[in-house]
Order: sequence, then structure tokens, then C-alpha cells
Amino acid sequence: MNKIILTIGILFYLVTCKVPSERQVIEAIGSGPVPDSEVMAGIYEKVKTPYKFGVVLKEEGKKVDCPSVFRHGDKWYMTYIIFDGTGYESAIAESDDLVHWRKLGKILQFSKGRWDDLQKAGYIALQDFTWGGSYEIEKFKGKYWMSYVGGKLSGYETDPLSIGIAWTDDPSEPREWNKLDDPVLSGSQPDARTFEQMTLYKSNIIHDPEKRLGYPYIMYYNAKSEHAYERITMAVSKNMTDWIRYGHEPLIDNGSGISGDPQITRIGDVYVMFYFGAFYRPKAFDTFACSYDLVNWNKWEGEDLIYPSEPWDSTYAHKPWVIKHKDIVYHYYCAVGDQGRVIALATSEQLN
Repeated sequence: MNKIILTIGILFYLVTCKVPSERQVIEAIGSGPVPDSEVMAGIYEKVKTPYKFGVVLKEEGKKVDCPSVFRHGDKWYMTYIIFDGTGYESAIAESDDLVHWRKLGKILQFSKGRWDDLQKAGYIALQDFTWGGSYEIEKFKGKYWMSYVGGKLSGYETDPLSIGIAWTDDPSEPREWNKLDDPVLSGSQPDARTFEQMTLYKSNIIHDPEKRLGYPYIMYYNAKSEHAYERITMAVSKNMTDWIRYGHEPLIDNGSGISGDPQITRIGDVYVMFYFGAFYRPKAFDTFACSYDLVNWNKWEGEDLIYPSEPWDSTYAHKPWVIKHKDIVYHYYCAVGDQGRVIALATSEQLN
């Protein structure tokens, strides 16, 4: 890839006597996905987790969902969401070994008089997304950040839902995060694209210091319009609070089913988006897509990373958060089966 970019740069200079911008290089390449089947297969070999460890976190009598795992200080932390029959709240747990988790408490709770009173489903932002990296979350303006799905109506993901932003000075503490007064993205905004004019779901915000798209912060999220299915799209920002939709079409669209819960990592010069699919094939499962430019993505068509196969995930095995630490890949996911809706773990090596 680097040789291709260098060659394009030299040709551009010879023709125009100008040094090309990164955007011009991407446009010259034409396609930003990763079309090489060998590269895609190589990524699969790096990220696959064939060994299912089992359930690592559950709440008796409640449903849990959407793990986000990060490093802070000398411990690992997981934010996750809880559904008690009323709506979503968010909580945090800690671990010394990425396997055994201790629940600490809630960080986004029900409120009164806000747009998000009965729905607050949070996802950690600005994590080091280098494959095998530190997985620490960085500060912006002296604060740690998260995005969250918010809404005012009770029930399980009751439409409409929008995306809010929250922050704290200590992400390891089980206390309420500060929140902006209004959503930063919603389906009712004038610039909402036709495929996202009802509900916006889980988001993953990364920091791109190279500003490949002209902005340092990029948000990936899934959304739907009325009577339609969820697709993955993106927005960009200069300050974490004002967001601009990027592009006119979805990034990931699998037809008549759900594509959701994107998580971005970078393996060498390849960006990898983990996400889940549901109902365009039986049940729900985790897979991935690859890109060289953060905008154009090629979907993996091979074996799913996670799919229903055990009693605890016999209905759904989906909603990924995948990291690599000390040569072991840890794939956290939402499992629905004989233990209800819980957080489960699969790994690249046998742990038990």
C-alpha cells in the first residue's frame, strides 16, 4: 500500500509539479476498501477467537449488553448497559486479568426533565485503537469522553433514540458522568440522511490525529429510518460536541437485516471495523470489514467471528468489543441464551 501511495505521489508531482494531499492520493487510488482476499484472510487469522470461555458478567433479573473494554491506570475496565424493563442505564466493572470482572456501579442513570430520561446507553470514546496497543482512553480538554444512546420513552430501545455526549475526570469511578444538555445527533435534525431519520444506536468515536478526513474525531454508528433496517454510517467533529454527518450513503449495508455496533481497530495499514449482523442470515453474529481510508469498507464474507453455538449464546452471539493483549485476542460480546442476556467472552487461545 505504501509503495502504491509513493508511486501515485511521484506521478502526481511529475504531471502537476505539486505535492498531493492525502485526499488526492485516496481519490487517485480510487477505492479505499481492502479488495485483496489474501489481506482479508490474513486479518481474519489475526482476529479470530474460536475458543468460547463463557459468561463473564451478568445482572440477576436484568439484561446486560454492549461491552466497552479499556485500560486505565493498572486495571482493565468495562462499561456496559443494563436494561431493567424500564430502559437503559450504564454501569462499569473492573478486572485485573480481562477474564474475572467485579461490578462497581452505575455511571449513567435515569433522570427527570431531560431528553434522555429513560435511556442512557454509554460507550467509551477516544481509546487507543491500535491492535495490541495500550487500549487506554485519552483526554480531550482535560476530560474523558463517551457517547451514548439516549431517549425519553420507556421500553426496550423504544423509538426515537438519539446520540448524546458525556464526560468525566475519572473514568474508573462508579459515579454519574456529566452530559451535554441536548443530543449531538438525532434523526430529526435537518441534515439527517434518509436512512437515519428515526433512531440512532451504538457509536464508536476514534481520534485520528492525521485528520485524514479533515477532522480529528470520527464517529461510527448504526441507525435506521422508520420501518427500515439498521445500517452503519459516520460523522466527524473538531471538538467532540459539534458533529457533521460525513457522506451520503451507508458505509455498511447488508440488505434486509441489521448491521450494527461498529468498533474500529487498526492492524498495520488496515483499518478493521468489527460489527454484528442479524436477520439477513439466521440469528445474530459478529463479523468485520476492512478499509485503507476509514470511509470505504469491504465486508468479510468468510466464517463469522462469533455465532450461536453454546447454551448461553444459542439465540444471539453479537455486539463485539475485540482487543489483543499479550498475544491473546479477547472478544467480548452480548450473548442471549439459557442465562438470559449477558456478557460473554471468546479468545484466540484456550483459557479453561
